[in-house]
Amino acid sequence: MTFLKTLAAGFAASSLMLAALPASAHDDIKVVASFSILGDMVEQVVGGHASVTTIVGPDADAHVYQPSVADAKAVAESDVIFVNGLGFETWSDTLISESGTEATVHVATEGVTPVRVDGEIDPHAWNSLSNGVIYVRNIADAMSAVLPDHADDFKANADAYIAQLEALDAETRQRLAALPEDRRTVVTAHDAFGYLADAYGMTFLAPVGIDTEAEPSARDLAVLIAQLKDQGAAALFVENITSPALVQQISDETGIEIGGRLFSDALSERGGPATSYLAMFQHNLGTLLDALGKKVDG
Repeated sequence: MTFLKTLAAGFAASSLMLAALPASAHDDIKVVASFSILGDMVEQVVGGHASVTTIVGPDADAHVYQPSVADAKAVAESDVIFVNGLGFETWSDTLISESGTEATVHVATEGVTPVRVDGEIDPHAWNSLSNGVIYVRNIADAMSAVLPDHADDFKANADAYIAQLEALDAETRQRLAALPEDRRTVVTAHDAFGYLADAYGMTFLAPVGIDTEAEPSARDLAVLIAQLKDQGAAALFVENITSPALVQQISDETGIEIGGRLFSDALSERGGPATSYLAMFQHNLGTLLDALGKKVDG
């Protein structure tokens, strides 16, 4: 029996127990988002017109995630599902198909121009704010089709949110453009920032590829360390979803300082600095500029 079939069996058993409970007085539209960053975008658009459940929560790694019985139940009972696509959620197709859900499934990256890193499609498209605008428009269009009576509300929410994203995008372009050429190369734990690099004129190096489940070979790590010793980098950054050990090793061997922690694939837990997509991007921008010699005003 596969892992997800085991989940399905567990879900079936829990459903029998739940059947005896009284139905909710308010059966609203149930929306599932695959991970925390996408979940926040969905919540910004739907407002109070639907309940939103996120599968992979804050500070969790969607690359290596294993769905639970509760996830299978949420998917089975949902009306609308949003996934990132571009190969990000390797587990989502199986979870959705084996849950038996009748929900409509929407890919939030529809219309995004993919960036390739070392020949592979980078799924982390949200790390360009102009792509974030595409996500939001796709979410609003999908929800308007599901709840046409609230289409005006979804459009208004999306337009207000997009205005914030576009303002931060303009600020990001201006501030990162001011960096000198020798302060534009940084190292992170895995290749999650290809879209940020492409959109804002930066270079991101990493010992691990786009999938955190992979591990660098000793040779690949040695090549990267030799490259950094020869060409340098402005700073190293750890990530919220990965162990800092590899980045610390690179720092120890190259003498390049660790400039802080970036949020790559997930938001922070409540009370952290990145509890929303906007806050995450603002935090990452500030962390980059602080380490690279430019402070964010105000």
